[in-house]
Amino acid sequence: MADGHLTAKRQEIALLRRLEERILWLAAWTIHNANHLRESRDGLKVGGHQASCASMTTLMTALYMKALRPQDRVAVKPHASPVFHAIQHLFGRQSLDNLKRFRALGGAQSYPSRTKDVDDVDFSTGSVGLGVAMTAFASLTQDYLAARGSVKPEKMGRMISLLGDAELDEGNIYEALIEACKHDIRNTWWIVDYNRQSLDATTQDRMFTRYGEIFEAAGWTVETLKWSKRQREAFAKPGGEALHDWIETAPNDLFAALSYQGGAAWRERLNADLANSPKSLALIASYKDVDLAELMTELGGHCLETLLEAFEKAGQDDRPRFFIAYTVKGLRLPFQGHKDNHAGLMTPSQIAELRERLGVVEGEEWDPLSGLSAAERTALKGLVARAPFAAEVERQHVAPNIPTPTADELLSAVVGGKNDNERSTQAAFGKVMFEIAARKDEFAGRVVTTSPDVTVSTNLGGFVNRRGVFQRRAHEDVFKRRRIPSAQVWSKAETGQHVELGIAENNLFIALAALGLTAPLFGERLFPVGTLYDPFIARGLDALNYACYQDARFLLVATPSGLTLAPEGGAHQSINAPVIGMAQPGLDTYEPAFADETVVLMAHAFERIQATDGCSTYLRLSTRVLQQPERTGDAWRQGVIDGAYWLKAPAPGARLALVYSGALAPEALAAFEALAEDMPEAGLLAVTSADVLHRDWTASGRARWTGEGAKTSTIETLLAPLDRDAGLVTLTDGSPLALSWLGSVRGQRVRALGLEVFGQSGDLPDLYGKYRLDADAILDACADLLA
Repeated sequence: MADGHLTAKRQEIALLRRLEERILWLAAWTIHNANHLRESRDGLKVGGHQASCASMTTLMTALYMKALRPQDRVAVKPHASPVFHAIQHLFGRQSLDNLKRFRALGGAQSYPSRTKDVDDVDFSTGSVGLGVAMTAFASLTQDYLAARGSVKPEKMGRMISLLGDAELDEGNIYEALIEACKHDIRNTWWIVDYNRQSLDATTQDRMFTRYGEIFEAAGWTVETLKWSKRQREAFAKPGGEALHDWIETAPNDLFAALSYQGGAAWRERLNADLANSPKSLALIASYKDVDLAELMTELGGHCLETLLEAFEKAGQDDRPRFFIAYTVKGLRLPFQGHKDNHAGLMTPSQIAELRERLGVVEGEEWDPLSGLSAAERTALKGLVARAPFAAEVERQHVAPNIPTPTADELLSAVVGGKNDNERSTQAAFGKVMFEIAARKDEFAGRVVTTSPDVTVSTNLGGFVNRRGVFQRRAHEDVFKRRRIPSAQVWSKAETGQHVELGIAENNLFIALAALGLTAPLFGERLFPVGTLYDPFIARGLDALNYACYQDARFLLVATPSGLTLAPEGGAHQSINAPVIGMAQPGLDTYEPAFADETVVLMAHAFERIQATDGCSTYLRLSTRVLQQPERTGDAWRQGVIDGAYWLKAPAPGARLALVYSGALAPEALAAFEALAEDMPEAGLLAVTSADVLHRDWTASGRARWTGEGAKTSTIETLLAPLDRDAGLVTLTDGSPLALSWLGSVRGQRVRALGLEVFGQSGDLPDLYGKYRLDADAILDACADLLA
């Protein structure tokens, strides 16, 4: 029976090797077709990274055909996208037409995309390093859901990242590693394609020891997969130990160069370096050139036996693992090992040679099983069908909608209390979150908050006091036990609903990405709320873009805004944040001035999180305490959501309007009152979202150009009462660019006030005066327009 089991295992390995060759072929041919055969209408190189695909093919074959379970999730190395699409095609999840249109409109994407690809993409990748961090926070998110019974123990998946060793230069990976260590994450595998080449050159020697030390120090199990079964067998022969030592100490660039030059070059160099070892020379002489080249380059990451044994062993527990899988970049392709091979493409003659070598019939290149016998085709189809990951189970879920609180329900938190006539938007946010924490409904139980060590200073402390901090292992509040007074009473247990992060904005946005994708990934809706200081949104901008690109849904609250954070100085005063918000797809950016506006927008943001056509929301808030306006009716609420409303409506034909956004409302009001005696017809426009307004305006313009029907935008309607030659003075605590475009709506003249240089420490009167954001500056701008 043992012999029979061994024979069956050998047969399976042989079939997997054959399948792995055909996956390599289909990936290479997909790229070749896009660059050499498909019509080029613009003359641009399409690209596709054939060398990077070749170094990942064995790893991905072992994973997808044997090791992965349906509940596992994978972030695929960006440059191995064609391999991923080829495997998905074998599973019947990617069409041949999409492969033929690789990197073309509507076809398989250059890098795996949740929102643009039709096959089974778990995590978008492309900006290197971010997909790696994503798996750590996806694991943390899975633990969060498991603690609530939403993910059963038997359904816990591994969160796996396939990454290139050059990605390990990305700092966000180590920020995520530190956070993963703090949260004691599990069920996470990071598998490094250690080909020791980057885009430009070979990488530094011996770095694998440093990587191993770093991950071991963080509590991960490190598995170095350097040697193939073929190599281990050779090392066991007489003279093999010296051959092992030579490879072990060979510089990366030398190993790469010899890999490119082939068997004769290997023989020449080994014979020279091992001249004092007759047994080693005899061992080398026993191999033909082609076999010697295969022996030297078939490293652990290209050996199915080595990989499958490692993955099977790792699957027996839930410890986080860091695999260093040695590979040769471009293995089996004509430019294997060449330092310039990153963007290399095979020529038509080279792809023809590969086709012949792999036994693919000319004219049948799109058939991955071309040239195989009927028995082989049947066996390989059976192998694919039996892969655990091929099981027909739901992997992309649709979560049921959860009733969210209305604005009226939340307004009670900020209206009717003591001193409710004077309040900042940041304080209003905190009050609403405190009110949500007191609720007993399902929505409140699905709110999860997170912040990079600024939880208290962004007014989330009250929510955390009531709902606690999430931690897999309960931790006693020593200050509470020892009766030391503290405003923060933070219980730490699995039931907590706040994920506390260290000071790393990249981690905040990756965490929001993971928490904001629980609906499609796990079938469970969460309502993530993340807070940070507004000026530091730029530090995590790549990760924020990454989160939005995947259509993750969350509420982002950035505070305090702009120069209004006066005493903190220029390093803490945001300038370009409003423009960042306007330019970010998948994110509605709002800057309310008043508490009730903030409440309306929070209720709207929670609705948008689970709307079919929804997105995430960014609120730019302030610590500045403002006198609250007296409201008549509810019409202003829709204006807040649509982006603007008249706080003081203009008379028909008015020649001037003041336009403000956010915390500078008092200056706008003061200037408006000063104008009232001379220009009572002027208007005062409150802009809550330059982003929503601008997008609506451009969309209405496109609709007219493309014949989709006439549509009048919100801002066109709002500005219509003004005279065609009216002037607009815009005011925002940030880049004036955010509102200066308003002059294009009806061709009206604009004087845009805002912050264009770095601020400094001071009080509000001094700073507003110096940077021309005060009422006097507004009046000067008005005079200039009316002159």
